Amino acid sequence: MAWGKAGSTTLSSSGDALTTPTLSSNDTLQYLYHGLPTGGELTEYMTMGSGGTKDTGSNYANRKSSNGGSDSTFTSRANIVNAAKSGATTPEFGVGYIFNLAGEEKLLISQHINASANGSGTAPERSEAVGKHVQTSSALNELQLFNDEAGSFDTGGELVVLGYDPDDTHTDNFWESLADVTLGSDASEISSGTITAKKYLWVQVYFQNASTSDDVLVRFNNDTGNNYAHRHAINYGSDTTQTSGSSIKLIDRNAAADVGRFANFFAINHSAKEKLLIAHGTEEETAGAGNPPTSNECVGKWDNESSQITEIDCFTNSGNIRSGARLRVWGSN
Repeated sequence: MAWGKAGSTTLSSSGDALTTPTLSSNDTLQYLYHGLPTGGELTEYMTMGSGGTKDTGSNYANRKSSNGGSDSTFTSRANIVNAAKSGATTPEFGVGYIFNLAGEEKLLISQHINASANGSGTAPERSEAVGKHVQTSSALNELQLFNDEAGSFDTGGELVVLGYDPDDTHTDNFWESLADVTLGSDASEISSGTITAKKYLWVQVYFQNASTSDDVLVRFNNDTGNNYAHRHAINYGSDTTQTSGSSIKLIDRNAAADVGRFANFFAINHSAKEKLLIAHGTEEETAGAGNPPTSNECVGKWDNESSQITEIDCFTNSGNIRSGARLRVWGSN
């Protein structure tokens, strides 16, 4: 799937809105958001527009869960509520998808993470949301994220919107392949090796554990110090947190040896900010259609504010990963 850039905006000075220029026409949109608060608290909301006009009427509805808690619903609103933390004073990273067919209501799926507080001693916060914009007369050609708190989006805050259409013939794919590694024999980890530093990262890893009931863990740049924190839920249960850890847990141990484990995550890789990631993962569990796989949801952060991620290592608590494991990394600025 070739995602091209439909439009983006990066703040050159602080302000209360991230507004895209006119977007190219695409049936499917993906957005990447990096919010940097300054001067006080920040809470982000989303509006959409078409034909050069932003819709601020009561034409939005959405459902949201924070930190794995019960859903909240919002109807007949003038915006969509996505933020991982209301009144945040630390950076936020979000990834979302929008179905953008002209004659249908516009449907949104999003996940956001907020650092919550600087340092690995505090677990990040997360939200997952679905939303809709009930306009059915035309496709969207504008997105805006705006703040209604006392603070502002700081310089460098960014909203990037990607587009995909089956008939698109563009060759300037946003996501560039940075690593594609397959293990030829059992090993203690699978590593990307040194990769080119990019602001946005997209990572997929698949492997089978050689020993029973091991987690799938990730760390960056060979940093084995207690510089990681994460928030995790398995099978849509309550969140658990870990702070001051030596890695981030993508998949919780729940299965026997030699079953498949697959994780997909996005990360914001700003050199001067903590690295924030949003991950989803699954284990196949016992073979056969009579046995459901597990679900894993995770947000995590790496407390490094001096350099970018240039290596990604996935491993288990103990034992080896089977040959045939695969790690793929894409990135973009």
